[in-house]
Amino acid sequence: DAQVRLKEGVELPLKDPDAFRRLGIRPAKGFLLYGPPGTGKTLLAKAVAREAEANFIATKSSDLLSKWYGESEQQIARLFARARQVAPCVIFIDELDSLVPARGGAMGEPQVTERVVNTILAEMDGLEELQSVVVIGATNRPNLIDPALLRPGRFDELVYVGVPDKAGRERILRIQTGKMPLAADVDLGSIAEQTERYTGADLEDVVRRAGLVALRQSLATREVTMAHFEEALKDSRATVTPEMESDYAAMQGKLKQQASSIQPIGFIAPGMLEGRGSKG
Repeated sequence: DAQVRLKEGVELPLKDPDAFRRLGIRPAKGFLLYGPPGTGKTLLAKAVAREAEANFIATKSSDLLSKWYGESEQQIARLFARARQVAPCVIFIDELDSLVPARGGAMGEPQVTERVVNTILAEMDGLEELQSVVVIGATNRPNLIDPALLRPGRFDELVYVGVPDKAGRERILRIQTGKMPLAADVDLGSIAEQTERYTGADLEDVVRRAGLVALRQSLATREVTMAHFEEALKDSRATVTPEMESDYAAMQGKLKQQASSIQPIGFIAPGMLEGRGSKG
């Protein structure tokens, strides 16, 4: 599902913008990839940029934040200016929740947070339009992101990247064991069945551990057997629990609701106007 939505939202508009102009619709400006850690959010962003034959600029929140006053906003403005110069371009921002946490919250220095959020809002939805530039953000905790960024014209599409199914796990295992000499008894389908809720990172760890078990038995070993994989599975576990999956499922509906709910502006604190009438 995540692959299809990214292909439709990123690859098609960058490769064939005339189709969108013909129908008089604008493509999505931003995509928020969210889900458990290790599910391949960064890899998806890289893959879609490659498929769309677009330039790819990757950055982390820590690279954009600075201790100097005004420097964080300048870094963001430079990032978007560079992307416009090399368009078509995909900007990928990892750990988005630490860059743009909800304003008014307790996270980070409030003034810096507000200025950074305002700068990103202005770049994505301001006077200077983003032409052939798509912004993809990734986070494990989408509920911490400022709701203003999830409204139409900013991060239009929220894409859940979950754990792979059995066929996906088998495919990942084939890729991870591509350079590994496997014995004839190794059944990747059986390993895929035993690794329910394992992420791509977990499966990579299983393959690595199987290789280490083989080396531990003999440094002269030439191949990895099914017994080595079974031993590796005993030391491995899924990082995604059923509770985590249900939490993310519940989050899907709430995120858009939270973005579209109207918050009070709050210039005047409650109670300030009480008693004014008698003095007037």
